[in-house]
Amino acid sequence: MILVYYLILVNLVAFILYGVDKAYAKTGARRIPEKTLLFWAWIGGSIGAFLGMKIFHHKTLKAKFFVVPVLAVLEIIICCFCLYQNYHLTVSEYDVDLGLGRDFTIVQVSDLHNQIFGIGESALLKKIEAADPDFIVVTGDLIDKTHTSYSIAQTFMVKAADIAPVYYVTGNHEAWLNGKKFEAFKTELSHHTGIHFLDDKYYESDEYIIAGIADASLDSFAAYPAFTDEKPVIMLAHEPQYTGLYQSLGADLVLTGHYHGGQIIIPGVGGLVSPEFEFLPDYYEGMRTFGDMTMILSRGLGNSLAPVRINDYPELVVVKVH
Repeated sequence: MILVYYLILVNLVAFILYGVDKAYAKTGARRIPEKTLLFWAWIGGSIGAFLGMKIFHHKTLKAKFFVVPVLAVLEIIICCFCLYQNYHLTVSEYDVDLGLGRDFTIVQVSDLHNQIFGIGESALLKKIEAADPDFIVVTGDLIDKTHTSYSIAQTFMVKAADIAPVYYVTGNHEAWLNGKKFEAFKTELSHHTGIHFLDDKYYESDEYIIAGIADASLDSFAAYPAFTDEKPVIMLAHEPQYTGLYQSLGADLVLTGHYHGGQIIIPGVGGLVSPEFEFLPDYYEGMRTFGDMTMILSRGLGNSLAPVRINDYPELVVVKVH
């Protein structure tokens, strides 16, 4: 969304500047320098600049401004490419054997970062509903620190809980947002019986245990002791690099995110960079085993500081457990 906001802003400014300069030309007032008008076209405002040229009949015969329509075409192509890369929602399915007597389906949502997939997250919710989950897990960074919207997050969570029970652990962005507003958000959602906060908590059914770890607790976790082998343990955590901790707690299946698929996936090479600025991380998406533990690392759905994914489509994870 940051990229979308930026493009709207620079194109609006460019359009206004061309209109203002045309008005100045008619009244004989001091003009806006041509290099300034071209600058706004070069930094992403070429569509607004081109519309300004056409609507206000301004600079259309100036040779140096012939570059503006060329830039506008390039900008449209690049925008379409980036929008497709950021909003082409994919579903990845995994099968995990936990030795249960029946099959059930988990849908994992990770790193949404206030990204919008349709009105009221309708496109995302439609794919979740199509997976027919027994429960939904949200593994952190539902909300983004840099473009925070509690209303978007709340809308998604409430509608998701109407599909299936939701279990939620917080990520590093929620940890950064920790305060009165975030606590009010949690309180509001806790009134919904289908939404369960699992920060440093666990839920035990007759067949399995769902355990959660808050991102803020990963470096010094001591909320509950290791689980026995009596029941399979499904663990929710935001960051994948704490495999030793998850194994020590007796996790059988761990669902994580945080890495955003490396942001750019280079064919034949892998994800470009992790949030910790590890270049070409060994593990950036997919399923991997660590001894008797299986971990699934979601590419996530949204963006934060880096506004563009390349060859790294937003991912909804569906896990078939049996």
